[in-house]
Amino acid sequence: MTYWVDVVHDGPARTQLIMQKQIIFVTSTDTGVGKTMLMTLLARHWRSRHFAVAALKPICSGGRADARAIQSALDGALTLDEINPWHFRAPLAPLLAARREGRSVRRADVLAHVRKVQRNFDLVLVEGAGGLLSPLGEDFNARDLIAALRARPVIVCLNRLGAVNQALLVLTALPAGVAAAAPVALMSPPRADAASRSNPKLLAEFVAPGCVIVLPRLSHDQQAPATLKSPGARRTLDALTQQLLPRGSVEPAR
Repeated sequence: MTYWVDVVHDGPARTQLIMQKQIIFVTSTDTGVGKTMLMTLLARHWRSRHFAVAALKPICSGGRADARAIQSALDGALTLDEINPWHFRAPLAPLLAARREGRSVRRADVLAHVRKVQRNFDLVLVEGAGGLLSPLGEDFNARDLIAALRARPVIVCLNRLGAVNQALLVLTALPAGVAAAAPVALMSPPRADAASRSNPKLLAEFVAPGCVIVLPRLSHDQQAPATLKSPGARRTLDALTQQLLPRGSVEPAR
């Protein structure tokens, strides 16, 4: 659990974080909806807040562009192979891509890698491959990793016609105990339409208060630093942070 506390030192109150290690798992309704963009935005934003942040995409197929974007956001805090230990050439579900190469990925090995990285960081972001139930290896998917790691999930979904149904399906499939508080990050389309304008309000009727976050749609990681200069974008990421790192009551620091 992460706690927020206001501390007064002979002047205006400031917000201080009492940090315990935590894993945030970025999953989605589908592939290509913006998981990596959210990963890079959160990693850059939290690093600017002086958190010790790691970001991982343990498994990928069809190229390592996402892992390289994450490495760029971390400014060299992890190597490419630490971020992405298992990678396969074919642009298929990782389970199939691995089989084509005569390889396999074991759930226990992925969990061990994430936990090893976690030792040196306050926050670890973990990105799945494809949607929540896409098979990542032999007999496991992102849902299984979320449960085993006791991670807090955030669901990424393109803000388009059908998004409400897609987001609710993923929420229903999440492990019991984490779905109720899981934020949904709606990634904006290049051009707004009636569906994208109405989806946030409609989806909010079915989830916990504050759990629908609308983010800009970015085409590549190089846009992330410019986006973070926007006060509106920072407020949006702060709102998502407060959902992922909940408030609690602690004794004021002295």
